[in-house]
Amino acid sequence: MRVITQQTFGGPEVLTIVDAPEPHPLPTEVLVRVKAIGLNPLEALLRAGEFPPLLGQPPFILGWDISGVVEEGPLTYRFRPGDEVFGMPLFPRAGSAYAEVVSAPALHLARKPASLSHVEAAALPVVGLTAWQGLVDLAGVTEGDRVLVHGGGGGVGHVAIQIAKALGAHVIATASGGKRKFVEEFGADEVIDYTAVDFTEAVRDIDVVLDTIGGDTVERSLEVLRPGGHLVTAVAEGDSALAAKYAAAGMRFSGIAVDPDPVALRGLVELVEQGRLRIHVQETFPFERVAVAHRLLDGGHLQGKLVLTV
Repeated sequence: MRVITQQTFGGPEVLTIVDAPEPHPLPTEVLVRVKAIGLNPLEALLRAGEFPPLLGQPPFILGWDISGVVEEGPLTYRFRPGDEVFGMPLFPRAGSAYAEVVSAPALHLARKPASLSHVEAAALPVVGLTAWQGLVDLAGVTEGDRVLVHGGGGGVGHVAIQIAKALGAHVIATASGGKRKFVEEFGADEVIDYTAVDFTEAVRDIDVVLDTIGGDTVERSLEVLRPGGHLVTAVAEGDSALAAKYAAAGMRFSGIAVDPDPVALRGLVELVEQGRLRIHVQETFPFERVAVAHRLLDGGHLQGKLVLTV
């Protein structure tokens, strides 16, 4: 099989395609013939050595989001050969998803909804599980809550808007002016153009803030929460000083350490099958053009997700 690996940290040019032996599934694992691979900004940081080394030193194979077809596995356990599946296996350990074949714990996969293509399904797990675990598991969003989603036009953001709406929340999203229509199409009740308006002057009495931006956006979000409100962040989860500041103000502060939870994955599937959740793919690239895709990841400001096809 072919895999995308790297021998050193660096720019997109360090990503190279090589031949490698197919993995052998362990008990409770299945072998998946990969059809599509979702790309995430974290992978660009890991490639460049700009993030705590989850995968250690190169060489390693990046990636977690996959959609594909089961080729091999225990016949009595969850899936059979020919089943179409998707998921985010092994995160934060190496999922080695930039490959034509992946061995994954069956518990970390779900059957692909028929309404999703492999490209769409591969784009969903990391962003979907991040949004679900932030809004459902940590914040416990319920009907009538006022939810502010920072970065509503991004991968996590556009999925979070839909999950919050499905929970009955009133959703406000920050996004650049060019993404206003995009964000509104995914259900945002209000959109704040952060390039023109200071969000702290535009909203008040927010029950839950979901942050995908970091920086001073997290700290300034304290100003818009109602008493006892909850900030959930996907990027500043390790900031103990900021957590203490929120606690001193009587607010809750939580960080998302996303994991491949099968219950949440099935929850995402149910929303898809109900027609209440869809995933936007900005662009697809063939396996061989992974470096081009990573240049877009490095640039940021994406609308939805990027996906490799295999």
